[in-house]
Amino acid sequence: MKTNKLIAVILIAIGIVAFAYQGISYTTREKVIDIGPIQMTAEKTRTLPLPPIVGAIALVGGIALLVLGKKSG
Repeated sequence: MKTNKLIAVILIAIGIVAFAYQGISYTTREKVIDIGPIQMTAEKTRTLPLPPIVGAIALVGGIALLVLGKKSG
């Protein structure tokens, strides 16, 4: 029973965060020039988009787990 509540709270938190941030950004380093001892790198920021539907599904799933947990217990 407590496991269901914990999972529900985690799903709700993930849903709220997904709505707030709309994506995950990260930075990578790539070699631009490599000529013997001369090397140049460039930092590129990339974004992994997180569709709002993912947040909605997590939020609704968490709320459903909470409601169903209260009805059965």
